Amino acid sequence: MRLLDGRSMAADIGRAVVDDVERLAATGVTPTLAVVLPTVDEAARSYVRVIERSAAKVGVACAVHELSGDPAQLIDTVDRLAGDPSVHGMIVQTPLPGALTAAEVGARVPVGKDVDGMNPLSLGQLALGLPAFAPATAAAVLEILTRAEVPLAGARACVIGRSSVVGKPAALLLLAENATVTVCHSRTKDLAAVAHEADIVVAAVGRPKMVGSGYVRPGAVVIDVGTNWTDAGLVGDVDADAVASVAGALTPVPGGVGPVTTMLLLRNTVRAAGA
Repeated sequence: MRLLDGRSMAADIGRAVVDDVERLAATGVTPTLAVVLPTVDEAARSYVRVIERSAAKVGVACAVHELSGDPAQLIDTVDRLAGDPSVHGMIVQTPLPGALTAAEVGARVPVGKDVDGMNPLSLGQLALGLPAFAPATAAAVLEILTRAEVPLAGARACVIGRSSVVGKPAALLLLAENATVTVCHSRTKDLAAVAHEADIVVAAVGRPKMVGSGYVRPGAVVIDVGTNWTDAGLVGDVDADAVASVAGALTPVPGGVGPVTTMLLLRNTVRAAGA
């Protein structure tokens, strides 16, 4: 089985990002990413620290805005950053305060700055094949498959999970590459049997080690999007030990989709800045 090393892929992307940052610097532009932390949440803060470290390595300015959990403060901050010409990319972390939804907040992020595809308009443009930033995690799925030279045209792909931040956009990106895509979810009958027919399985369901060997046909490529914290540490949605004897290729957790996702956020920011 081939292990698809997201860290090495992210490093390759990062080197290209550095080149783009240097070209922008020559024109007096420093790509700037604004990260909004709406509430006090240690998991979100930990992820933001990863973004900050990665941004520093490639030369992207990263401004973190930590808020108190007040919905009005969040809206005011997002609107202010949306109108700030020095900010090229914006992401808003979850959880969100009060009754605010991701769609409501995302709609206030300009599409041109929406580097993590939070604005519903971005997903709509993606569905229509128009230029838009896809959610970075979904984009990482396609980036890994492309860099691993996995044939997509005509391939059967099974996406397990239908969220608007991973499952649906990942399916759209795969469709755009002419894959034949099945989107599965909690009410899919005989889920393991459906997944077993696929050449590519994307696990994005949020359940630790749910995808076992019975879900994977021999030689299939498995992309594990899961990030589940358990007593044993961070594990994916795939039972890697069980699947290793069947799959042709697999992304590890950690070290697979995550590093690529972070670097794509930064690449999107640089592109939004004009690279």
